[in-house]
Order: sequence, then C-alpha cells, then structure tokens
Amino acid sequence: MKQIFLQMLAVVLGATSLFCAEPAELLPKANPLPLSIDESFQFRKTIIFVNDPIYWKGTMDEMLAFERLRINYGAIDAYDRSKRIGDYYTFYWRSKRKADLTIRFEYRQELLGTYVQAQERHYLGAKGTVESHFAVIGDNYKEDGRVTSWRAILIEDGKIVALNQSFLWR
Repeated sequence: MKQIFLQMLAVVLGATSLFCAEPAELLPKANPLPLSIDESFQFRKTIIFVNDPIYWKGTMDEMLAFERLRINYGAIDAYDRSKRIGDYYTFYWRSKRKADLTIRFEYRQELLGTYVQAQERHYLGAKGTVESHFAVIGDNYKEDGRVTSWRAILIEDGKIVALNQSFLWR
C-alpha cells in the first residue's frame, strides 16, 4: 500500500527519484563506455557533503550543523555514528525525454591511488528532474580514505549520454 501511494505521489509531483528505493550497488569493476553526449540529458547541480569530525573544526555554520544532524539522525551509539562517517554526493539531473537510464558514480580514494570504484542506480522511464544520492561511508571510507576525484555519468543503452566530473578527474 505504501509503495502504491509513493508511486502515485511521484506521478502527481512528476518526480522519478521516488521509484528508486534500493541502495546504490557497488560494481566489482568500472568498465569504460563509449561517449555519445545527448542534449536531452544534463546534470544540473552537485552537492558534496563530508561527514567527518576531523573536518568539523571551526565550522559554526547552522546549515552544515543541520546537515550533520540529519545524516546522523537515528545513530544511537558511537558504532552507528562511525558507520555514517564519510563522503556524501547528491546529483540533480534532468531528462527531457522518457528513457531507461543508469547513473554511475565513479570515484578514486586516497589510499587506493588510481584504482577506480563505481556505484550505480537504475531508473526506468526517467523523465524530468531526478535526484540521485551516493555515499562512500563506513569501512570503505575508514580503510581507503576520502574521495579524491569523481565523475558521474548517465548511461543509456551502454553509452554515456551526460557527464559531470570533479576538477581532478583524468
């Protein structure tokens, strides 16, 4: 019943991000894909948030404090909070036409050098503005370090149709 309500709400609001409730899947290997940029798809905005006490020094900004509280909400003990420490990425992208798309988040971490890891989310019949969330948290963040460079790509039929990347991505 709840799923039907969410789907109806998404149709009314025109949002396709509600249809993707599963967490992003970590890929064993990020295979390269051909580039075929399409003007029907574009990245609109990227938000990066670091939830790590090491980087909280001197930040008295109320918005940052609220974001920290939001991410850590429900963490009961130090173990739960440690699982939420890491890098959080939110991508807003737009599809002008209905399409089955996959957004892939590829990234490199401090202690892994040039090794590329990837996470994916799948959207069936995506059209309009979509919000996609990715996180490098917990043991992955603790053992391999911060994300040093990243890129987000939209994939349709095995081809990259839109691209957004950090300055350090090469």
